[in-house]
Amino acid sequence: MLFLAEDNLPWPPSVEDFFPPSIADGPWLTKFTLFAWIATALLIIFFLVAYRSPKLVPTKLQWLAESMYGFVRTQIARDVIGHEGLRFAPYLTSLFLFILVNNLWGVFPGVQMSVNAHIAFPAMLAILTYLLFNYVGIRKHGVGKYLKTQLIPPGAPVWLFPLLIPLEALQVFILRPFTLAVRLFANMFAGHVILLVFTLGGFLLFASDNFFLKTFGVASWAFAIVMTFFEIIVALLQAYVFALLTAVYIEGAIAEEH
Repeated sequence: MLFLAEDNLPWPPSVEDFFPPSIADGPWLTKFTLFAWIATALLIIFFLVAYRSPKLVPTKLQWLAESMYGFVRTQIARDVIGHEGLRFAPYLTSLFLFILVNNLWGVFPGVQMSVNAHIAFPAMLAILTYLLFNYVGIRKHGVGKYLKTQLIPPGAPVWLFPLLIPLEALQVFILRPFTLAVRLFANMFAGHVILLVFTLGGFLLFASDNFFLKTFGVASWAFAIVMTFFEIIVALLQAYVFALLTAVYIEGAIAEEH
């Protein structure tokens, strides 16, 4: 690995940038874990303060909290799942906001690392979604009917069952959680790499004695700033997509037909 002479910054970025050392003794407390806990604490404190003394005419903080919950409740829970989806609105709101805050750490000064750029966190969230939609489906239909609704498309001829059942089982019980986790992880990982490359690349180019290269260094920093704003949009979209797909899977699990 090369290092910038003036700032002793590593170049190029390596996979080690995604595995920061432990903050305390033992492997359990890393930068990822710390900021995941901070995100959780911030959300809990925010809603406790917002609803500490709810008013008929809401304060700005209460309005913000109600707007975020109302958005998920209406646009995701109700519109995707239907009336039955309202009972899932608290979970979907928590999921959306938790992912959003942890995504935004990637552009927060001094942190600049999304918690979801580490595969363990998206994987755990995908497992929770996987357990939830299977649980509600089995609870509503029973094991036999649930498997039938998930594995056998309505109207499919019997002679296609040997082909359809394995494919549907692969799609529902393996690919769903896998793609759910990888989609979030890959987007946040790629965003961090892009910001890292253009930020450190700017330092590397600007440290050159060549004026032409210095100009490219400034351009590299400018592009990093533009990509930071783009990364904020990606952070929001990925939180929305994860919550939306969770709602889609729940709706598919409790629906009478596949």
